[in-house]
Amino acid sequence: MLNTYTSYQLIARDIGKALERVEKQPIIERETEYYLKNITKVKTIDEFVKNDRLFKYAMKAHGLQDMAYAKAFMVKALKEGVADKDSFANKLTDKRYAEFVKSFNFAELGERTTVFNKAQQGAVDKYLLRVGMDGGNTQSEAVQKEVKYYLDNIVKVTSAKDLMADARLYAFAMKSFGIEASIPNKEMMEKVLAGGVRDPKSFANEMADKRYAAFATAFNFEAYGADATTINPSQQPSTDKFLRQTLEEDAGKDNEGVRLALYFERKASSIGSFYDVLADPALAKVVRTALGLPEAFASADIDRQVKLFEEKLKISDFSNPKKLGDFLKRFTSLWEINNPSSPVQASVGILFGMPPAYGVSTDLMFAMQKLRF
Repeated sequence: MLNTYTSYQLIARDIGKALERVEKQPIIERETEYYLKNITKVKTIDEFVKNDRLFKYAMKAHGLQDMAYAKAFMVKALKEGVADKDSFANKLTDKRYAEFVKSFNFAELGERTTVFNKAQQGAVDKYLLRVGMDGGNTQSEAVQKEVKYYLDNIVKVTSAKDLMADARLYAFAMKSFGIEASIPNKEMMEKVLAGGVRDPKSFANEMADKRYAAFATAFNFEAYGADATTINPSQQPSTDKFLRQTLEEDAGKDNEGVRLALYFERKASSIGSFYDVLADPALAKVVRTALGLPEAFASADIDRQVKLFEEKLKISDFSNPKKLGDFLKRFTSLWEINNPSSPVQASVGILFGMPPAYGVSTDLMFAMQKLRF
């Protein structure tokens, strides 16, 4: 059997192909086809939770499959939404619930939840608020004509270049966000869209006027590419999450360490503090293992745990691919020492008081010593 680090690398170095293999599994393919065909028909929370097949798929996509039975609990979270910081979902320590509610935001979007797209209806809503509909029949007809043109054509736009090439679409989009004064400044708007909003230091995020970041969020070509003008969080993003969740679960059947490494890699960029780590048992387990801490440390005072983590690691490293790779190399290597992939490895380790070369090479052990912790 391959050791933990090797097994993880075989998957991590080409996640795309690994996900394709998962997607082609007959059961997965069938469930995903059913989900995409039917989720857009759901208009209410009650319809959503009453369709077991859709609801369980959505719950698994967000790593909440163990709570699929707790429908009353989830209905409460969905009804209160996430707009209020004191809503039920937002107050839960486990942030997966808030993420689930964001994907199925019935509280904010109502019956449009499963079809709403920020670049489509979102932009139109903002446009109508800005121009008003009470300026007489002539204006109303003109507005309606612009709205129809926009909705008919925005779905054909697959890049920032496409958007800017159509003067009518581009002007409509810019006016929607109240930044029509910048329509001539295409060079600046190209930077706004190219940088997106995922990086806190992106061009749009560092602008004082937050309307530009809102624009880049609605027309998020940087994150979604050609799908930016058609994507809905309850549709394709949820199936993508489902496939990734299944990939990690399948990996965990053979080696729990591989599942934890893949999960940490997926969540790493969203970790804002070590309190976020401690709020997620899986993330916390990875960090404790990488630092060589015993499981008993999990029961120590929370602030004490955070203080130690901060002394040994930097949160910013988790957003750096190279440093994250080094960290997960250390984790998978130490996991292998504590959880040998084969009886041979375990017995050799006991005899010689050190990890066998089959599981963790000498070169790797030396490299581990150089990692900051």
